[in-house]
Amino acid sequence: MATPCVVGLVAGSSAGRAALLPLPRAAPAPGSPLGAMSRLGLQRDLQEAAALERRRQRELQRQSRIFNARVRTIGVDKDALDTQVKDKKIQEAAEKARNEALANEMKQHDKIMCMLEERQKNDIRNINKAISEFQKNFQKPETRREFDLSDPQALKKDRPARLSDNDPRCTVSGLQKFMGEDLNYDQRMKFQKEQLREWSLQQQRDWKNALADQKFADDLYDKNRIELDQKTMEQQQKEEENRRAVCAATKDFNRTQAAELAERKKLEKNQKMKDDMDEISSLLQGDLLSENPEQAVSSFGRHRVITDRWKGMNQDQLMAIRYSQQQQVLEKLRLKEEERQRDAEWDRQSIQAARAQLVLERHQQRQNRECRQALDNINAELSQEQKSKNIYLKEAAYSNSPTDQYYAQFNTTSR
Repeated sequence: MATPCVVGLVAGSSAGRAALLPLPRAAPAPGSPLGAMSRLGLQRDLQEAAALERRRQRELQRQSRIFNARVRTIGVDKDALDTQVKDKKIQEAAEKARNEALANEMKQHDKIMCMLEERQKNDIRNINKAISEFQKNFQKPETRREFDLSDPQALKKDRPARLSDNDPRCTVSGLQKFMGEDLNYDQRMKFQKEQLREWSLQQQRDWKNALADQKFADDLYDKNRIELDQKTMEQQQKEEENRRAVCAATKDFNRTQAAELAERKKLEKNQKMKDDMDEISSLLQGDLLSENPEQAVSSFGRHRVITDRWKGMNQDQLMAIRYSQQQQVLEKLRLKEEERQRDAEWDRQSIQAARAQLVLERHQQRQNRECRQALDNINAELSQEQKSKNIYLKEAAYSNSPTDQYYAQFNTTSR
């Protein structure tokens, strides 16, 4: 079987990597600054160990793929790809069904919203219509109390200034009727009472008609609302039936998928057992366990090898590599000697340049000192000459100072 060979390779690689794992550290005292650092170090060690374990697992998976004759021959896992394609189609079908259900639900909600808006518009339209009918029938302009103030036909309907002596429109300023001459008091009071009675009866009739209209409008609104509620309940019942049908279809589909999955797993198990037996027979009869050196020769030439079949180099190849390494060591020693001589030459030239610079600086200092001495001598001579000149000016040239008699000779005349 292929398993013992793989385990042997993995064990060898694990033993090689075990030397790279960090050694355990001594635990510091609790509460000390080294405690946090040690915890950080321990966490870092655990991360490195986890990364090393991941690399080891990837290496095991890679070896299992390489040593699997069927996968190495075909190149890809066709069953896995077919399974992925089938799962993708199932997922797309479920997504499509869910989107269709959401779309149907959104359509139903839109339909309900349209019905509610239509009902609201009808209610507003009926209320406005009832208000218009009421104003047209019971609130006419000519029935208003102040209509005579704004009646456009007032001048045509107006009567003359006086019809008779009993005209109630006769005022004091007209001198046609005076205070205390209320001859039509009884008729006027009777007419006013009759008018009040008619107004009261008219208001009662208007109130009863308004109540009847309001009751009719309420009954109509209740009837429309009951009809809309019945339609909504029927729509909800249809949705519930559709939902039950979808759930039943989903359960049947899931049972079918479960049966197909069990059958597929059974077939995969049988195929795996068959592949394992083929792999065992191939490894037992192949060149891997027989360690044939010719199996590592590449088809591109004998100077190239196949790494996963190569069993190592022979003595001639090892001697050639050692001879090449010795030549590389000698060449490196020669290059180091040349570099040392070059550095020594650079040091010698640097020392000579420093010495020449020092001699030049000393010569320059000597010249500066001689120039300073000559300048000091010239300055001393000039100072002596200046002192002699000052003494001459003070004692000889400026010795005759002016007196009061000299100043008195000025400003004595007008000219």
